[in-house]
Amino acid sequence: MANKDKEHIYIKNDGSLDEGMEIVSHPMTLDYHTYQMPWQAVLSKALERGYLSHKTSTCGLHCHVDRLSLGDTYDEQEKTIGKILFIIERFWDEFLKFSRRTEYQMNRWAARYGFKEKPHQVLHNAKNSALGRYACVNLNNKDTIEFRMWRGTLKYNTFIATLQMVETICSVAYSISEEELESLSWFKFIDMIDYPELIRYLKERRLYPNEPVNIEEEI
Repeated sequence: MANKDKEHIYIKNDGSLDEGMEIVSHPMTLDYHTYQMPWQAVLSKALERGYLSHKTSTCGLHCHVDRLSLGDTYDEQEKTIGKILFIIERFWDEFLKFSRRTEYQMNRWAARYGFKEKPHQVLHNAKNSALGRYACVNLNNKDTIEFRMWRGTLKYNTFIATLQMVETICSVAYSISEEELESLSWFKFIDMIDYPELIRYLKERRLYPNEPVNIEEEI
């Protein structure tokens, strides 16, 4: 699959993939991913060439978020990151279902840090973890945090919905207080979502109340 769009993406080898490759995008906002970047064409071309993503044993969809988007100062960024980790740990069962990974795959490639009662405690636990980069959210990069939980996909709605979920997690963590976060339920969390692609995917995964839809095949 020739790389003809170096302005937006590049292709690299990845030793964790079996006879595969990794498509890496340059930094983009969610709006750019959704309305400017021709992901449907990219995914369609991959399918046309016979590539698979979900239907493999090792492929993941990793999402990097710029630390600068999480606060104006280092301390503010750390506080938001703590709340991000708290959200993921609090709703671990739901995110495991969302991810389409098995527990074994999650433990191998994107393990949890463990739930604590306060966001700063989760962050402290993460920073003292021996997981390295093979954690649900990799904190080892200087300029970004990396969401590693999601299984790969060549299905456009799932792809965009996953980016929207990352945006939602970060937005909620940035905008609400620790007190509000500690009383947050899953249904209150998803009630903040208004992305149609993400709502559709949540319904497919039976994570949206009372409105399941048929699951379209993943690829």
